[in-house]
Amino acid sequence: MRKKFLVVFTLVCLLAGGQVFAQAQAEQAEDRPVSLNMIARAVEGGVNQNLVFWMHDHVIPGFEEKMAEQGRDVSVGLIQFGGSDEALSQQYALDLSVGSGQDLMAFDGFWVPEYVEAGYLSPLDQIAGDAVWEWDGWDYIPEGLRQLLAFEGEIYGLGAGTDVRKIYYRKDLFEEAGIDVPWQPESWDDLLDTARTIRDNLDGVTPIQLNAGAAMGEATTMQGWFMALLGAGIHMYNFDDGTWYGEHPAILDALNLYEDIYVNEGLGDSRLQLIAGGRDQTFQGFRDREIAMLVEGDWFWRSVMAPGSEWEPSEGRDEVVGWAAMPAMEPGAGYNGQDFVTISGGTGYTINPNSPNPELAWELLSFMLSYDMQMAYQELEPRIRIRTDVPVVGDPEMSKMAETLLDYSTVRPQFPEYARVSIEAQRMTERVVSGNMNPEEAMSAYARAIEDIVGSENVIRE
Repeated sequence: MRKKFLVVFTLVCLLAGGQVFAQAQAEQAEDRPVSLNMIARAVEGGVNQNLVFWMHDHVIPGFEEKMAEQGRDVSVGLIQFGGSDEALSQQYALDLSVGSGQDLMAFDGFWVPEYVEAGYLSPLDQIAGDAVWEWDGWDYIPEGLRQLLAFEGEIYGLGAGTDVRKIYYRKDLFEEAGIDVPWQPESWDDLLDTARTIRDNLDGVTPIQLNAGAAMGEATTMQGWFMALLGAGIHMYNFDDGTWYGEHPAILDALNLYEDIYVNEGLGDSRLQLIAGGRDQTFQGFRDREIAMLVEGDWFWRSVMAPGSEWEPSEGRDEVVGWAAMPAMEPGAGYNGQDFVTISGGTGYTINPNSPNPELAWELLSFMLSYDMQMAYQELEPRIRIRTDVPVVGDPEMSKMAETLLDYSTVRPQFPEYARVSIEAQRMTERVVSGNMNPEEAMSAYARAIEDIVGSENVIRE
């Protein structure tokens, strides 16, 4: 009996000692210095430089001070990535596939389904636990905007905000060509007539660039193909019956617009759409008065041409740059019967499932998306933020963009197949603007290609 008692007593002591030891280890771990890193496509003096300023001047010192007040020694670093969106995505895939990478990642919402299907991402609450849903910030993020980094009902990150697309134009070039500003085309004929006027009156000026080609990646699909296709009356995906448009009169109309601009009438420079680095060259051409019109997102206004950026016009952005809504092919002929069209995407931040400090990574992420930090970001770069309590302040043009265009907007299909279908759309436009195929041939090749991706039973041929 005494032996049994001693054995039980010993086990109890060992268990208690183990708990004490574990608690001591946890306390020591909290005292130990911890480093967190975030990676983003942002470079001081280059692309998305305001994100760098925001992190260095507000987020990092603010979060480190907050942690210090709690007795925790935490340091935060920002990895500045200067490559393209596609190169960053490739870096993420490589890192995550081998269980490495930074704690937080700036992430494009349309990447989420593909990464989830590959097993590279996990829902926020699986990574950081119940603390995710205890955050008061959810009260100010509408359900629709929660879906920016979501898939099949699970939330994988927090969005920075959303955006809209439109036509930017050089007011000074328009005036020199005898075109009244402000300018707003009501149809594709109006748009093409304006481009012809510029071609015929201004030597050395390319009238318009509508993104095309595989080299520009998703910028082609969002800033180019969708803007033409929606204007022709359909979406890439039929949300009513879950099918993809492969062959359709609207696809042909959109491709004919590309052919008119780049092949038939010489209104755009096809070379810029086909070479590596061509998008940056279009930014430079617009800055240097060599391109009169450029179809881009509001990121172009608030970041690419922001005061102090390398692509800001020397005359000043606000003085020489105007914008107009992208018209449908004809009034009322756009997607959902609209007169004008646009599309919205969304970027944000997600937590690396391989982070050794997932709970702390969530604390940093929720701190970044706090009201105070988002307002600090608005002072640097006003935009349409994810939080409804954070207004667009300090930039009347950004406010007008949101007020004018959000009601016309739609979104990309949130399916894993989308990324591959998008690449085929880019190739389709490239075949047309390069002159290698006519619109009918390019559309047929596209339909065959997406049948291999989604199955022929899921592709519309009209």
